Amino acid sequence: MGILLNLFLTFAKISFFTIGGGYAMIPLLQKELVTVHRWINSQQMLDMLTVAEMTPGPIGINLATFAGYQTAGFWGAVMATAGIITPSVILVLALALFLSRFKDFPVVQAILKGIRPAVVSLIAVATFTVGQTALTDMWSWVFLACGLLASVRFGLHPILLLSVAGLLGVVIY
Repeated sequence: MGILLNLFLTFAKISFFTIGGGYAMIPLLQKELVTVHRWINSQQMLDMLTVAEMTPGPIGINLATFAGYQTAGFWGAVMATAGIITPSVILVLALALFLSRFKDFPVVQAILKGIRPAVVSLIAVATFTVGQTALTDMWSWVFLACGLLASVRFGLHPILLLSVAGLLGVVIY
């Protein structure tokens, strides 16, 4: 199978089986891109995740575009992005039809209540996975603690937080 088709199918599979958005995709992306296919390494994954978080748009789509480009250039980016978008569009349309008709049914409500904690667990796994690569020295832990404090206690806007962290990174590193 050619690399372009492989990129499309890999990202379509990730998109199809991920509930909870881009952050919930991170463990699957890490496994497929770094471990299974070895298209990128852990450091590249962390770099792409960092850039994807800073750029406009959904993080999953940004990661697919970056990883596809890294793997197979422009057409790799196109195929990876198409792969990650296609199942989502189909599923969202189907769910919109389904939920509009059955959203008040107790079984549907129970399913949604059961899925929510699973989504939180996927986000926690993504946080742990990224943390293993990103938290490598004392300063990275200081940045983490200050970022959490600035976000939770003072409600610092994410763009300001990322800008300050970037500037401090230039000064410290």
